[in-house]
This record gives sequence, structure tokens and C-alpha cells, in this order.
Amino acid sequence: MLYQLHEAQHASLAPLRLWASVTAEFYGNPFSVFSHNPMSRVLTAGADVVLRMTQRYRKPEFGLSETKIQGRLVAVNEEVLLDQAFCRLLHFKRDSKRKDPKVLMVAPLSGHYATLLRDTVRTFLPDHDVYITDWKDARTVPVSEGPFHFDDYVAYVQEFIRFLGPDIHVISVCQPTVPVLAAVALMAQHGEKTPTTMMMMGGPIDTRRSPTVVNNFALKHPLEWFENRLINRVPVKYPGFGRNVYPGFLQLAGFVAMNPDRHIDSHKDYYYHLVKGDGENAEAHRKFYDEYNAVMDLPAEYYLDTIQAVFQEHHLPRGEMMVAGERVDPSAIKTTALFSIEGEIDDISGNGQTEAAHDLCTGIPATRHKHLLATNVGHYGIFSGRKFRENIYPEMHAFIRKYA
Repeated sequence: MLYQLHEAQHASLAPLRLWASVTAEFYGNPFSVFSHNPMSRVLTAGADVVLRMTQRYRKPEFGLSETKIQGRLVAVNEEVLLDQAFCRLLHFKRDSKRKDPKVLMVAPLSGHYATLLRDTVRTFLPDHDVYITDWKDARTVPVSEGPFHFDDYVAYVQEFIRFLGPDIHVISVCQPTVPVLAAVALMAQHGEKTPTTMMMMGGPIDTRRSPTVVNNFALKHPLEWFENRLINRVPVKYPGFGRNVYPGFLQLAGFVAMNPDRHIDSHKDYYYHLVKGDGENAEAHRKFYDEYNAVMDLPAEYYLDTIQAVFQEHHLPRGEMMVAGERVDPSAIKTTALFSIEGEIDDISGNGQTEAAHDLCTGIPATRHKHLLATNVGHYGIFSGRKFRENIYPEMHAFIRKYA
């Protein structure tokens, strides 16, 4: 019912959006006589803020059409290699004959689209052959495709690794660290060749270590609370009509609630940037929130499985994780080199949570273990931004080259 109310609210704001759109055009278009009004910037800025706070944000594009290899610009094209019900395997194909290490980036299935890793992909492209998991919005997946559980996530990761071959270097960012470790462990248990390296960035391998607000919230509420309060059915207007999901709009509300003052101040600053004609800072705000506000629905089964197994009962570090009826044993991994990366001031995955993977992967020789605690870096800074590019990426590049 909550989903239907959300849709009704959005529809009810259509007149307000129309008024804001007309106001922005009247007072913001340089060819309009109204744009010469002394209050034109104030009115245009107000209308712009109204539009951005009430509109729907579509899935962003990666927009990575070129990269530079050895000082030469080369074209980059996105190609879909595998197209499954809930995820596509994308390849950023470079127009170059150079053979570089293959990297599979497993993007989080936790609300935002895979484009959240745009900066990660952009940074890796000059020296690597990059692939990424492009998760689909659950409201676009028909019910006829069936449910999607944590076990299915693990199976997808295994399929992508097998497709790309054992010379792949797997990078998991945040949430997928657990299913990726489970996927590789099960492959090792079955005698399959495992990836050359695993790089885990800010993930919840063991949330009992340095628990954050997010971790404590999951512990304070029983699983039934999440199921009854957060799970809704997709309305009739979408292809996934009838599917149980954790709606994107609820996730976005949760993201904002973690730092409400910061978001309020950001929108105030945006308004003043528009009034002052500061286009550069205004555009920076737009780019950030175009990505931040673009959220997707998650399959209810996968979300609840993750809450229970990862955040409440800690199945993996306790040696109790079961996938498709088989116990996961990370110690079975023998040849894959392991690199864990954490941010010193990460408020989502606390220090030690990702590093815990080393204690589980006892079959990997000590010389093939590496851990990095990035100084003065928060959660998103682990995989994007200046500190990632200048301090973390060089370490990852060197790690890959060591074993490639």
C-alpha cells in the first residue's frame, strides 16, 4: 500500500512541477522578456530546486566513451556480454589491441545503480580490461522470472567468473564482498579454478567488528520488522507488477536520514549558487544528486536474506553460511591472492569488517595476503574521488600486476 501512496503523491505534485517548469522557462530563458526582471534569478533558482526535489531520477549513463592509453586517446564502447533476468554483464571494450589484465567489478546491489562506480571504472580503464555487473531495477523484472535470493546472487557471480576465465581479477565494492567470497569459496570446494586475485573494498564480511550505526540498526530490529515495514509490492504500472521489493524511494529516505543536515545545507548552497550565477558549483551539485537520487528497487528475498545472514546472524564468519544447501568454507581457497581495503573513517563498514576475510581464508599462503587502511577516507572515498585515484588505485594496480 505504501508504494501506491508514493505513486499517488508523485502524481499529485504534477501541477507543482508544471508551474516550476513554466517559471524556470519564463524567467531563465535568455530570449524571454521576463528574464530581464531583477528577481529572475531568484525565481528561476526557486523553480529549479522545486523541480529537482519532486522529479524522478532515471538510471544514469556511465558516459565513458574514451580513455587514454599510453598518452593516446582511444574509443570505449559498452557491450553487453551476458543478459540475465536480474543483471547484465557489461564490458567496456577499448579500441586497442593491447592485452591488459581483466578486471571484474562486482557492483553493490544495495539501492544505487552500478554507475556509482563510474569513477572506479574510469580510473582502471587505461591499464585494464574492465567488466562490471549491471544490476537491474527489480520493478522492471516480471514476476514470471521468479524470485531472487542471496543464493542466486552467488550463482550469478560464479557464472560471470567462469565466463571470463580464471585469469580474472575480481573487485567487490561494499555489499558484494560476502557473496563474492562465498562464490569463490564454493568454486574452490568443487575443484574449479578460482580468480587470480580478489580485492574487497569496504564490505561487511564480519559486522561484529567495529559496528556502525547501520549494523546496530539491523541488530535492533527483528527480521519481521524489515519484512512488515519495508517490503512492498510493485504497482501495476511497472513490468514487475506484483513483485515483492524493498522500494528505492524508501532506501533513498534512509540514505538521507543518516545525514539530513548535510543534504539540507547542500540544497541551500545550490539555491544560492544559482542566484549568484555560480554555474560551476551548481553543476557539481546536479551531477552528485543525479547519481545519488537515482535508486532502484531491490528483490525482497535477496534483501531479507542479506539482513538475516550478514547483519544479524553473521553466518560467514561463524562458519554457518549455506548456499544452495552447501556449507561455505573460505579456507578451501588456495591460489587466489586476497587484498582487503578499508577507509579509516568509513561510517558504513567499520574498520576490521573487511579485513576479517583474511582470518577466514586460511588456505591462502601468507605471502598472498594484503590489507590497506586508507587514512582519512570515508566509505565512498574508498572507490571514488581524488584519494582513491592517488592513494588506493596505485596499490590495487601494483597488486594486480604482481599476480597477472
